[in-house]
Amino acid sequence: MIAILLLAAASVAYAQDPTLFANRNIPQVRFASDELQRAHPSAIVEFDLAKLTAAAPGTRFVIASGLAESQRIAALLRLAPIKSTAPQSYAIRRAGNTYAVLGADAAGAMYGGLDLAEAVRLKTLDKLAASDHTPHIARRGFKFNIPLDARTPSYSDNSDSAQQNIPEMWSFDFWREMIDEMARQRYNVLSLWNLHPFPSMVKVPEYPDVALDDVKRTTILLDDTYSHNGTDMVRPAMLDHLETVKRISIADKIQFWRDVMQYAHDRGIETYVITWNVFTFGAEGKYGITSDQSNKTTIDYFRKSVRQMVLTYPLLAGIGVTAGENMKKPSDEKSKEDWLWQAYGEGVSDALKQQPGRKFRMIHRYHMSALGPIREAWKNYPGAFDLSYKYSVAHMYSMPNPPFAKSSLAELSKDLRMWMTVRNDDIYSFRWADPEFARAYIRNLPGPDKLAGYYMGPDGYIWGREFLSRDPETPHELVTKKQWMSFMLWGRLSYEPALPDALFERTLAVRFPETNANQLMMAWASASKIIPQITRFFWGDIDLKWFPEACLSHPRFKGFFTVKHFVEGETMPESGIVNIRTYRDRTKAGQPAGGITPLEVATALATYADDSDRMSASLRRSATNKELRNTLADMEAMSHLGRYYSEKIRGAVDLAMGRKDGAVTHLEAALTHWRKYALTYSAQYKPQLLNRVGFVDIDALTAKVAQDIDIAKNWTEK
Repeated sequence: MIAILLLAAASVAYAQDPTLFANRNIPQVRFASDELQRAHPSAIVEFDLAKLTAAAPGTRFVIASGLAESQRIAALLRLAPIKSTAPQSYAIRRAGNTYAVLGADAAGAMYGGLDLAEAVRLKTLDKLAASDHTPHIARRGFKFNIPLDARTPSYSDNSDSAQQNIPEMWSFDFWREMIDEMARQRYNVLSLWNLHPFPSMVKVPEYPDVALDDVKRTTILLDDTYSHNGTDMVRPAMLDHLETVKRISIADKIQFWRDVMQYAHDRGIETYVITWNVFTFGAEGKYGITSDQSNKTTIDYFRKSVRQMVLTYPLLAGIGVTAGENMKKPSDEKSKEDWLWQAYGEGVSDALKQQPGRKFRMIHRYHMSALGPIREAWKNYPGAFDLSYKYSVAHMYSMPNPPFAKSSLAELSKDLRMWMTVRNDDIYSFRWADPEFARAYIRNLPGPDKLAGYYMGPDGYIWGREFLSRDPETPHELVTKKQWMSFMLWGRLSYEPALPDALFERTLAVRFPETNANQLMMAWASASKIIPQITRFFWGDIDLKWFPEACLSHPRFKGFFTVKHFVEGETMPESGIVNIRTYRDRTKAGQPAGGITPLEVATALATYADDSDRMSASLRRSATNKELRNTLADMEAMSHLGRYYSEKIRGAVDLAMGRKDGAVTHLEAALTHWRKYALTYSAQYKPQLLNRVGFVDIDALTAKVAQDIDIAKNWTEK
């Protein structure tokens, strides 16, 4: 049999099928070799690397895991040795038709093997040169608010996406697909966030009746009246109307999560559980347990539950804690930290006494606390101890160099590092892709002396399977697969920010061979600049205050943001953008604006939209692939949204300047663009309940958009 390997420049035939030398007893190497075989189905796997010889005919792929094996193979094949011995590092070497991965460890070998598979898939194997790779950021992960059960909810459960995803959280098929995708894009941290996960994940000997069998979901219709701090995430009416979505004992639940953590470990991924406090959903009232911080039974219950969580899951890498959202707010933070130490610190310590030598990381969120009380309360923690900070507050798609962590980072001592919580509560619906922004954001993160890692994710949406599409896949597509280019950009560039845009463009060319990949990439990047630009201009720090897809905040704040709100709005701190009132006052006084003006922002938004539409118009006409059509529709929707915001800003400036007629003209144009946005959006996506801003119906919001015109006509200067 003659196998033909298509290369970038030409087709080259080999006299025999390629041979893949890989130790498949190592799970990470097995995964990489499976990916390589999938890319090159005719490759023959040889398990015994001892059979590798210095020279042989035909193409050979070699994956060496660990320094000793890498050194031996480098010497045998007369290759330059691997340069870095840091964890996750690897080298690619080539000798004739032999392509070798030299891994510093199993994770590095896996990443190198994935590089080989990618080169085969992208038909760039002939261009593969010797290279060395080491992670730019050591820990790169997901923040996953996990809706385990109606009785043990996440912070996002009063939403459509959470309720629809409860059954998926107990499907191993979901986690297999999700974890494989994480590994392909070089993510190595999975953090599971839940208000009170213990009843769904452990059985505590001292409190056995707290453990919950089965998985349940409420059948009542949820709304936007739930507390923003999670305190009423479980209401009596919800518990009165439960349906069982899976029959499963607590013992089988434990085995399920052990299997998930094992599968993640076999892909080089650490698993963490992170909680808010003090929540006792699922345990409230049993054994006298309440959410009262002064309740000694509650403290003991938490301590035993934390101990049991550590003992039950040998592959759990750590636990994260929050000094809120349901903790008392004393005049200082000491009592909160004392509680957390007694519950979590002592619980982990109890477990580690039974498992001496085990490494277990504690992550303490900076949220609702302060460094002094944290350090004092946790000074005896027996392991790695890190902090965590909301790096861009709720809006990663704003500035690539957000200023908020500066003072906190300056406080850190040499023995303390910070995880960055990179919150995406900007883009739930659309496929986003701007390599320039992602690369700049990653390069602006603190260096390894300050940064422990990052985890990225939303509070207002679940990165499970997507249920938003009007024409869904079967089964429903993973959000990580629908938005694959976004996840590829953030994961791959976090490992290696020097990766060229050509890699992403070539990936597009292979995925969508019927289109012009360069044109698609540029059009996509232009459309993707729109939401960061508007969020820098109209700033609402937390997710409750600003959802740019809908010009919306939660009804308890402003609801829909009118042109009046735009006149009065603030810009993102240190963005260099001047707000409308300041611009008006300085203009009228004959002074320089002192920064980027609102009209310059409006021009930028329109330019991004025009550039994207100009480049993608011909692509839309010729697109036959469903995914490509949907991607182009997302770009079109973002362009309409950009023009809407551009005209709204111009209208707000005219109102502030006393030019009512001009304002009306701009706001009428804004309404036209919103209608086009609503038409494009609603053709692809359904309305949905979001837990942080309420019910979002883009089409129905058209009536609110139209009211801006009346506001302008009746405007009175103050």
